[in-house]
Amino acid sequence: MEVTHYYNDISMAILKFKNVGVTAIAACVPPRVVSNYDMAYLMPEDNISRLVKSTGIEERHITDEGVTSSDLCLQAAEKLLADNNIDKESIDLLIFSTLTPDYIVPSTSPMLQAKLGLKNTTACVDLQFACSGYIYALATAYAYVSAMGVNRALVLVGETMSKLANKYDRVNFPLYGDAGTACLVEKGDFPEAYFELTADGIGAEYVKTPYRGYRNPLTADNLVDKEREEGNIRKDIDITMDGMETFNHAISIIPKQIRTLINEVGITADDIDYLVSHQANKLMVDYIIKKVKIPTEKVPFCLQKYGNTSGPSIPLTIVSELYGKMQGNKRLFLSAIGAGWSCGTAYFTTKDLAISKIIEYKRPDENI
Repeated sequence: MEVTHYYNDISMAILKFKNVGVTAIAACVPPRVVSNYDMAYLMPEDNISRLVKSTGIEERHITDEGVTSSDLCLQAAEKLLADNNIDKESIDLLIFSTLTPDYIVPSTSPMLQAKLGLKNTTACVDLQFACSGYIYALATAYAYVSAMGVNRALVLVGETMSKLANKYDRVNFPLYGDAGTACLVEKGDFPEAYFELTADGIGAEYVKTPYRGYRNPLTADNLVDKEREEGNIRKDIDITMDGMETFNHAISIIPKQIRTLINEVGITADDIDYLVSHQANKLMVDYIIKKVKIPTEKVPFCLQKYGNTSGPSIPLTIVSELYGKMQGNKRLFLSAIGAGWSCGTAYFTTKDLAISKIIEYKRPDENI
């Protein structure tokens, strides 16, 4: 196994791996669908139309009370393991990335290990990232699998972002949907894979839930709806985002990072089969692909159906839009930016990538 860590001329960390690859992906979404056209209680009809046009989000899948991101990931993982006849004893590592875990203590990955019936020698890792979570988790899995003694890793990335947004918040509520995904990373005859991971914590204030951690102690007052800017309603524990600042930062940094990694790999945009971008905002993604000059037919979208699911959005897009299209060798380029301005780009080749058909979550008592 070859692992190289080095820096390019503009001091961005790049990881390079060989003989490790992604071999299977699955995704699970809640069955309940919420249409963004059904928000007359929140804004006038003309505003709804403009919102849908600018964001590209028509509807979202939303979890019911008591259903967590780990529940969605569990069923995605079970689907992946069953469809590909994977021996559970062969899984050496489980990574779970989310902003919406089951508990603060214990970590969620060991509970997923037990529910999946994986061996108790499986290493378990929890990561806390937002929209860049999949790329960070994937890079982490590549690093582990490159080591001796680790042959297969199960990467689970899920979010229930709808639980962080107030239904009376016109800025945030129409954006977020829920999903859980599973991805298998293993040793094999794969060409070099590249990951570029960066962050700029100066952006921490622009996407935030101010009162869900320990910096600001939780009080009863934090659980009360309050009127905010322009009449929006939020609790202190709800997610807040400066949409314009986030948009401007994304379009300023992401095209540069994509071009940097393309140059580092020594390819052109024409060499990429698919650019799978984090599904945040259609105008933003359209601007980015125009700047990097990648044809729109190479950039799959599922934003209109699922909204911004944060970390799971890239694998969800692959499952939703590339099912049945990944036979043979395919060169994928991934790109995402998240809270804290954590950014990730990746380039790797898949070989007959096994994509399971997307499933809807069923409660355990529904005889799945």
